[in-house]
Amino acid sequence: MLLLCWFGLAPLTQLVSVSIKISDGFVRRHLWKAQIHTRSSIMGSMDTLGGLLDAPRARGAFALRAVMNSPWSLRDLAGSPLTLIAGVAGELWLVADGGDSVQIGPGDIAVIRAPMHYNLADAPATPPQMIIHPGQRCCDLNGNSMHEAMMHGVRTWGNDADGSTVFLVGAYEHLSDISDRLLRALPPVLSLTHTEWQSPLVALLRDEVIKDEPGQAAVLDRLLDLLLTAVLKAWFGKHDSNRPEWWRYQADPIIERALRIMHDQPANPWTMDTLAQEVGASRASLARRFQERVGESPMTFLRNWRMALAADLLCQPNETVSTVAEKVGYATPFSFSAAFKRVRGVSPQAHRAATF
Repeated sequence: MLLLCWFGLAPLTQLVSVSIKISDGFVRRHLWKAQIHTRSSIMGSMDTLGGLLDAPRARGAFALRAVMNSPWSLRDLAGSPLTLIAGVAGELWLVADGGDSVQIGPGDIAVIRAPMHYNLADAPATPPQMIIHPGQRCCDLNGNSMHEAMMHGVRTWGNDADGSTVFLVGAYEHLSDISDRLLRALPPVLSLTHTEWQSPLVALLRDEVIKDEPGQAAVLDRLLDLLLTAVLKAWFGKHDSNRPEWWRYQADPIIERALRIMHDQPANPWTMDTLAQEVGASRASLARRFQERVGESPMTFLRNWRMALAADLLCQPNETVSTVAEKVGYATPFSFSAAFKRVRGVSPQAHRAATF
């Protein structure tokens, strides 16, 4: 499936706002139809931030609606590569190890990057009463499972089904779903208040997370991708001092041209020599400047971009492994399959099967 908000949220906001007002089936059809239009638009243009934010591709992500009443506190040791906490009602505190405490209210959101461990609580000083282990396994302090005692219906969890504090949790559980380049660009914890960003995506995720319907896991995966991208886009735009180095040098015309060429023509059999010739730089200069600005070599960037495209194309019913291989620049399905599994951790066939 596609990450829909590559360049901005105005078209996406209109899309999702309409979806909220109409039926669930419309949400699914609208997301599916929009991906085809969006990819064609993306292929015609790009920017450096867009390349970074195209990274998230959730597969079986963890999504939950939490309902709590004071006093409460949980210790999260799950170690998920990336976790989002979105406030819906009431207030809670995120207390990261060795970091500042962050208050999360309605409309506020926080993103935590592994390996950071943290507490979520009604107040910073409340001691943990439960621990979230890898695999999102919840136990009390003695190691006893609290799963049954804390579940209150479909993806709804907490110490009180009618709790006054409500928040959403979305976690990427696989490292292959988040690129190394994106993870390196993020601090251990980032947050936005409701005054710093606005989006209907939290409300849509809130409504969808408690539904138990065919294909719901795929819908939640895509909504999590959308929400993460919207948050990061807003955060990067507002926190100049925390932007990664490549952002501050994105005006480099050589690098911008190289990025645009690779995005627009992924099927071309690019080498360092042909790419350098196309952008008007020596091979050595291009390699050095690209590494400094983007944080990886041009060929590594091209490989990851091709695999991101391939992951989306494989989710379209009219594509095959052979046609996808050709569209992303591989001479044979075998070489493409080997590269895809090396980057994404699963074969193209397994990725496709998990989608449908």
